[in-house]
Amino acid sequence: MAKDKESVIVVNEFHPETVAKLDSLYDTYHLWKHSDAGKAELIKTLEGKCRAAATASWMCDPIVYRLSSLDIIAAFGVGVDGIDFSETEKHDIRVSNTPDVLNDAVADLALALILATTRNVVNADRFSRNGEWSNGPFPFGNGLANKTLGIIGMGRIGQAIAARAIPFKLKIAYHNRNPKNFPYQYYPSIEELAENSDILLCMLPGGAATDNLINANVLRKLGPQGVFINVGRGNSVDESALADALLNKTIHAAGLDVYKNEPEIPQAFRSLDNLVLLPHIGSATVETRRAMGNLVLDNLAAYFSENSLISEVI
Repeated sequence: MAKDKESVIVVNEFHPETVAKLDSLYDTYHLWKHSDAGKAELIKTLEGKCRAAATASWMCDPIVYRLSSLDIIAAFGVGVDGIDFSETEKHDIRVSNTPDVLNDAVADLALALILATTRNVVNADRFSRNGEWSNGPFPFGNGLANKTLGIIGMGRIGQAIAARAIPFKLKIAYHNRNPKNFPYQYYPSIEELAENSDILLCMLPGGAATDNLINANVLRKLGPQGVFINVGRGNSVDESALADALLNKTIHAAGLDVYKNEPEIPQAFRSLDNLVLLPHIGSATVETRRAMGNLVLDNLAAYFSENSLISEVI
């Protein structure tokens, strides 16, 4: 007699290919498809027979913490600011995420934003399409050679960005809470890093501890020739201060892939021609999202086999 499939509650709709694989491997329950009353009823129904949940890492319906038999949440994504760790700790729920497999994709996009802002690529495309070239040449951009790229948050992705930047002859500087054994200039504060950078790139994680760390003072330190890039988390930027800095030319340009209240982008950003806006596509390649999904599956398989989780968040 075939062994019954393990039950998994899928908290939200994240990556269709991964959700389909979950459906084929497990007895799945799609929480997001239910009304509030239906969700509460589903939690009661699953009590005692469901030990695992799969969710997007950036959002997790808090009702799932009511499931007292829940033992693991396998999160799709590296940033886990959508997980309430006060609840997981209280209920001894383990959490896994999907680090490393998205490093290359995010680092690639960071370089794309650096080039798009310094060489004014988006406006150059518009200039060409609108037939403006016949009226005269496009304004000069800025080169990268011998400029300093300051990275806030020199973790795995920050290191991948630095490795890509060096062949462009960029010098690397960084800020972490503590210096690491890197061959790059370390600055003990974000303000000092900004003051000594031509391009300031944010790789900060989400969470209350990083709220608005990129503020008006940091942007003033970056200066009127400076470029700001954010591929970390949107909550780390004071968006009003950034809009003002771009409008008033306190800084030269910016490129963003993340925002405070996604998918909402501030109206003040939309009219700025020195700002490149992307819809949070840092990890959005076919290969990367598939690898992230496979790591969710591998963590669940390890849990059900009573093996060590591959990427447990400690």
